[in-house]
Amino acid sequence: MIIWLASYPKSGNTWVRSMIAALIHSNDGVFNFELLKNIQQFPEKKFFKDIINDFSNFNEIKQNWIEAQERINLNNKINLFKTHQGKYTVGEHNFTNNDNTLGVIYVVRDPRNLIKSISNHFTLDLEKSYHFLTSSEIIGNGKSWSERQDGMYNLLGRWNDHYRSWTRVKDNLLLVKYENLILDPKNELLKIIKFLKQFINFETNENKNNKILETTSFENLKSMENKGLFKENVLNKETKSKVDFFHLGPENNWQNLLDKKMAEDIEKKFKNEMKELEYID
Repeated sequence: MIIWLASYPKSGNTWVRSMIAALIHSNDGVFNFELLKNIQQFPEKKFFKDIINDFSNFNEIKQNWIEAQERINLNNKINLFKTHQGKYTVGEHNFTNNDNTLGVIYVVRDPRNLIKSISNHFTLDLEKSYHFLTSSEIIGNGKSWSERQDGMYNLLGRWNDHYRSWTRVKDNLLLVKYENLILDPKNELLKIIKFLKQFINFETNENKNNKILETTSFENLKSMENKGLFKENVLNKETKSKVDFFHLGPENNWQNLLDKKMAEDIEKKFKNEMKELEYID
């Protein structure tokens, strides 16, 4: 069955994925980007091989989300997958179900701080990034979609819809806040270990944990990316050059980046969720 590592884009998913990869797929806790291959992304075309004929046809994709997961789970293993897809129901088609999902780690980030990261990642100005979070392009059922590099579609929706879709069911759910990863990564790692040990057997000790924290620090991930070791960069739409993936990180402070009106608009639109997450009073 699948344990999902889910998040809205640019919320710290790859950071947590790096921690988990070093935790489960290394003996000593030393992280390198090759370990990310053990936690693949869904949806991707290879998981729909011989199921879908037309990858530009979203109706065909949504009809086969579950079958693709059923095929993955034929290996009778615990499968960890990263996704930015919202856990939505489109018509009569669910993104996933209880027969295929074992647990969820959901990584969330203050939407005010997401604006600049989305702007950088998708080559958008701040206004368009704001639109991305709060409305995006709308298709059937009031959900949005964005196209991945490999041609598969991820339904994103508004930031609050995405958050609610994954956290509505509390069973076997671990919520990880990006801000806590910055303030106290050791405590967040221990939470992740406790959660995963319910389902997966792996060795851990203090020395290994310390190595994980050292080699998956934002500074080290950024350094490795600068050496050309990271292979998941997107391209700038205008220059076609690689966009820095590990960009601002802890320096991304919305108070210094957003005008007052934009920040207030975000707080108004996402008031309930931001209060629940203690981003606002």
